[in-house]
Amino acid sequence: MTSSQPQPTTTDSGSPVVSDEHSLTIGPDGPILLNDNYLIEQMAQFNRERIPERQPHAKGGGAFGTFRVTGDVSAYTRAAMFQPGAETEMMARFSTVAGERGSPDTWRDPRGFALKFYTSEGNFDLVGNNTPVFFIRDPMKFQHFIRSQKRLARNNLRDADMQWDFWTLSPESAHQVSWLMGDRGIPKTWRHMNGYSSHTYSWVNASGEQFWVKYHFKTDQGVECLTQAEADHLAGEDGDAHQRDLYDAIERREFPTWTLKVQVMPFEDAKTYRYNPFDLTKVWPHADYPLIEVGKMELNRNVTDFHTEMEQAAFQPNNLVPGTGLSPDKMLLGRGFSYADAHRARLGVNYQMIPVNRPKVPVHSYSKDGGMRVENVSDPVYAPNSQGGPKADPSRAVYSNYFAVDGDMVQQAYTLRAEDDDYGQANTLINQVMNDEERERLVGNVAGAASGVQSDDIRERVYQYWKNIDKAIGDRIEAAIKAELAKNESVKGGGRFD
Repeated sequence: MTSSQPQPTTTDSGSPVVSDEHSLTIGPDGPILLNDNYLIEQMAQFNRERIPERQPHAKGGGAFGTFRVTGDVSAYTRAAMFQPGAETEMMARFSTVAGERGSPDTWRDPRGFALKFYTSEGNFDLVGNNTPVFFIRDPMKFQHFIRSQKRLARNNLRDADMQWDFWTLSPESAHQVSWLMGDRGIPKTWRHMNGYSSHTYSWVNASGEQFWVKYHFKTDQGVECLTQAEADHLAGEDGDAHQRDLYDAIERREFPTWTLKVQVMPFEDAKTYRYNPFDLTKVWPHADYPLIEVGKMELNRNVTDFHTEMEQAAFQPNNLVPGTGLSPDKMLLGRGFSYADAHRARLGVNYQMIPVNRPKVPVHSYSKDGGMRVENVSDPVYAPNSQGGPKADPSRAVYSNYFAVDGDMVQQAYTLRAEDDDYGQANTLINQVMNDEERERLVGNVAGAASGVQSDDIRERVYQYWKNIDKAIGDRIEAAIKAELAKNESVKGGGRFD
């Protein structure tokens, strides 16, 4: 709210300043003096006010809200936030993956769906996307995948050859690329898209029984998407359309909601299930593991300072609470390290002291010192100790998940299950989930995205990639790309305008 009587300007240390407009000089025409501390403070702070943007997921925004449990999943987890009737403060951040901070919201790209719950047992983070699968299943390839979707080193331009070169050499990407090139590749707004954990996590109940779980946040606004033409138009008209839509909806008090549902797999089922249940490129068919309702997420408060509350928000899948845990999903285990490490590099080692990341429960940690530490450290600063310092309590452990493994140390893909392959679920998505109109748009989207490929070898691999998913669709995509190329050649060879 704007005050009729403005507050006096101060330095960052709180001292009133003489002028907002004029530097300290020797006479009105003389040189500026270095002992103008306020001028130096303003210029020096300005030079440092930008922090590094996120590597992936740089462009995004979100809001705050609440999560309220409406179902009863206490048979599967002892987590306090999932007990009947529990209500938890939370925040959400939505984002594109490949674009920089200034890129348009409506590029064809997966959307990040990152959630932080300020629970009574510590912070619980879910770092997912608006698709239930991902392009790769091993973290060794993650940084290479992101680079392939970014920009060429030589000219700083995005490049179709680079994108399709990676995808066609990584057949496990087929399921996610089919999602990306379909209608859901560009959501109408953040409010009109689902969110998925994608990864398999674990739950542990009060009796110590363990289950495998996937999270599905179903939008109550209904799933709505943009065509490529609509997205291209909107990118030129309003590059911040998704951020603006969410902010304006909350200002109008049209609070968006999502219903959380989960798939739960008994622990022993994972050993013999027909797909590897920890493979991030696969879904669990709902016929095998139906959705179970858990609760309702509502976003009802906008940020008041985007930098402080959103740009410095830090999400990580290893923020877990009792009754929750990770799984043998290789990508999830890799992200457990990489996300926290990214925050330390981008925000500093004490990033969890930033208010938006700070837990709403007491912290008794042996971490100490480091840049930007703003809380006192009490002795003793080591463990074990006999001086009254905090002591680990296994009965209150963050999580108690386990999975037995044995074998030699190897570097190879998951062991194949009965129905494991890279193209089968993509084929199901195209032929059993999409209708004729959606398949037609898929063909057009792929043709538009891949017609920019310059390499004949990569283009041939694009054709074969889609034929491996489905021969008929692959043939249609090949014909559409060749038609697009012929049209482009015709335009290049057209007559002069005199």
